[in-house]
Amino acid sequence: MSTLKADTIVASDGTSPVTLTKQSAAKAWNSFNGTGTIAFINSFNGSSLVDSGTGEYDVNITNAMDSINYSILASNGLHTAHNAANTNCFQNTSSQYSTVHWENNGRQDITYMSGQIHGDLA
Repeated sequence: MSTLKADTIVASDGTSPVTLTKQSAAKAWNSFNGTGTIAFINSFNGSSLVDSGTGEYDVNITNAMDSINYSILASNGLHTAHNAANTNCFQNTSSQYSTVHWENNGRQDITYMSGQIHGDLA
């Protein structure tokens, strides 16, 4: 069994501490309720939510990404099973993404939504 203890890990060039945000970890993640008054259940680097209409939510992040070309993964749960249920997500800006949930060919609010972002911070 091995133990590794360190107060600071420094980049190989010795110029800056290596932090979780520089590694391959999610740069933001969140879970929120999407019915009634929407609100974060839990989040990292999430600043606010906007209910943009039935089944559509805008998620604002505190620390922006370096461009609009970041990766988003969104998922949902606790919804009524209907035909053609689908959740789409897309980048609006370097500090905001949107999710849209569809069921039975129409937008539907969802009880539970979660998302995460991977990419480089600004």
